[in-house]
Amino acid sequence: MKLILGSGSPRRREILAQVGIIPAEIRAPNIDETPLKKELPLEYCRRIAEKKIQALELADDEIALCADTIVALGRRILGKPSDREEANGFLSLLSGRRHKVITCVAVKKQNQVQVKDVISVVKMKVLSFQEIEAYLDIGDWEGKAGGYGIQGPAASFIPWINGSYTGIVGLPITETMGLLSSLKYPVFGNKNG
Repeated sequence: MKLILGSGSPRRREILAQVGIIPAEIRAPNIDETPLKKELPLEYCRRIAEKKIQALELADDEIALCADTIVALGRRILGKPSDREEANGFLSLLSGRRHKVITCVAVKKQNQVQVKDVISVVKMKVLSFQEIEAYLDIGDWEGKAGGYGIQGPAASFIPWINGSYTGIVGLPITETMGLLSSLKYPVFGNKNG
């Protein structure tokens, strides 16, 4: 059985590698990720994960894995910032506040699709203007939901979390392993996808 990772995220590949899973192939689907009008964060995240998984064509011996991660501040969806100015806005909004990080994982084998949502709560300390500017200068915000990555320098901004650390990074590994196991993917001992 070959695992197809429907994501170009290096963080998702790293998390899988930590448990000895190396995808046979990376096929990042190109889909429209624009939120619908009045769409709530969880609904949006689930819809995008399902859209990604459905966009992948699979052979009979392939299992696909896709995920989507967003930061939610109340009903507001903070995806990947398009530029430094938007990243600055996201960090300013999150400064000193609790927010949710939602990751939805989807797996598909032939016609079977399963989806799991993982919601974690994150507290960000109050950030100074200098801290935000220094973080923006290093560019670590690029390609990261909410404009920060907990696994990098922004870890110093986060005094506590409640939930899945790997889910906040982008792939909740416990739930992912459970989904893969439910589709009979050998999660232990399958080193080459």
